[in-house]
Amino acid sequence: MSDLFHVSAAPHIRESVTTRNIMRDVVIALIPASLFGVYNFGLQALLIIAISILSCVLTEYLYCKFMKISRKQGDYSDVVTGLLLALNLSVNVPWWIPAMGGIFAILVVKMLFGGIGQNFMNPALAARIFLLISFPVRMTDYVVEKISSDAGIFTQLTGGAIALDGVSGATPLAAIRAGETVDIVKMFLGNIGGTIGETSALAILLGAAYLVLRKVISLRIPVSYLVSFMIFILCFGGKGLDLNFILGQLLGGGLLLGAFFMATDYVTSPITKRGQIVFGVCLGLLTGLFRLLGGSAEGVSFAIVFCNMLVPLIEKATLPRPFGKERVSREK
Repeated sequence: MSDLFHVSAAPHIRESVTTRNIMRDVVIALIPASLFGVYNFGLQALLIIAISILSCVLTEYLYCKFMKISRKQGDYSDVVTGLLLALNLSVNVPWWIPAMGGIFAILVVKMLFGGIGQNFMNPALAARIFLLISFPVRMTDYVVEKISSDAGIFTQLTGGAIALDGVSGATPLAAIRAGETVDIVKMFLGNIGGTIGETSALAILLGAAYLVLRKVISLRIPVSYLVSFMIFILCFGGKGLDLNFILGQLLGGGLLLGAFFMATDYVTSPITKRGQIVFGVCLGLLTGLFRLLGGSAEGVSFAIVFCNMLVPLIEKATLPRPFGKERVSREK
């Protein structure tokens, strides 16, 4: 008779979606941006992507092995971190930059805080900021012309220069900051300079559409992020309704990649619906502030990492109120 009243431990409703499935979908969604990065910059980009992913996977494996921690096989979280880090790097960086960034992302930001689900900031962006602070010249040396020969892989492996058709130069965001006009069509298609994965807005939006259709992400954070950012630059950009300026800011840099793929990270974003909107607005305001008043033309990475640290406060302020509340009687 007692078997009839057996109650299992919570949760009582289980979902078929797993971490492995979610991370696999993110990898699939990043394929268009990755492939275009390889097309745009040559096999140098593929080499950087491979080194970044390999360094993340090996770092997590060796850490778990050394610390004798059971590791979930094939959840793809380390692959996602390595891929996102690579897509945020310039093709001009030497091989040890993605290797060092992958080690920092997994070891310092992820594993030392307890592993997957315990990190308080996005590992890939934290690693990119670490690299930006440590090696600012190498990290901001962007390619503005397509690589002519994949023979440059040898020089990449030895830390030398890369053979280019043209020269390194300013990104469209830097041109906008200098008061110049930019080619919006080229920015949308991706025939511009920048990091490996941020150049093609079309490729990023294709991947984002896949995540939305698969219900991996909702549009609350990306939409509130992009709308608040556009309102900010419209009010304080000093250009009025200049569409070239507004669309250039929207399509340039890592804004779209950050809005759809990094700001929506489950671990480092709010779980409440109102909190996600507040989170997106904070991201938009900070990104606009950094871009307009900061020393760099970009600001997405710093905005997302800073807002990651605000998530506990945002969640506390946006917790749903209980439906009913018992009145406590006071005794005289």
